[in-house]
Amino acid sequence: MSDIDRLHAQTLALLNECEQRLDVLEAKRSRASNQIDESVTVNQIEKTPEAKNRNRAKNRAANQAALVQLCETYPDVFSRDNVRPLKVGIQEDLIADEKLARNRIKRALASYVRSPQYLRSLQPGADRIGLDGTAAGQVSEEEASHAREKLKAIKDQRREREKTERKEERKQAVKAKEQRINKKLDMLLQLNSRNR
Repeated sequence: MSDIDRLHAQTLALLNECEQRLDVLEAKRSRASNQIDESVTVNQIEKTPEAKNRNRAKNRAANQAALVQLCETYPDVFSRDNVRPLKVGIQEDLIADEKLARNRIKRALASYVRSPQYLRSLQPGADRIGLDGTAAGQVSEEEASHAREKLKAIKDQRREREKTERKEERKQAVKAKEQRINKKLDMLLQLNSRNR
């Protein structure tokens, strides 16, 4: 078998592989378009993941800004460095104090009490503090147990999110590799068509 015959056979094999891949991609694309047609009606428009992420980022930024304002207004009670359990009902005290807007208080408190640092501070028997910085009750065993469960859920969610991200990265790497192979096959096709 001469070099030309061998190259011709290799080129034909590559062309067949290209056609098979193209058929698979076209089948995937048609299935995806059918699913979109069935799931989205004329009056129903789903939010894109990018829009959801933008909204989530805006909310996170607003929550963090409110939390910074709360920490500046009440430095003895709210601190990122020295997180302590808060008095039960402190939201009403903050609203009655009228130093911050109600919505800012709610945003800031929600961010503060959901943070892993705050959940870790909820140890059985730990003193809760009021607006004046003095003790106002203690953390019960039940509250501490609930905080441990929340922390475990946060860790599990983070682990699952990281697993999903790694899976997506692998998918993207495979897709990029396929694109490189397809590009090379296209170049071979062009070279083959010029040589005819």
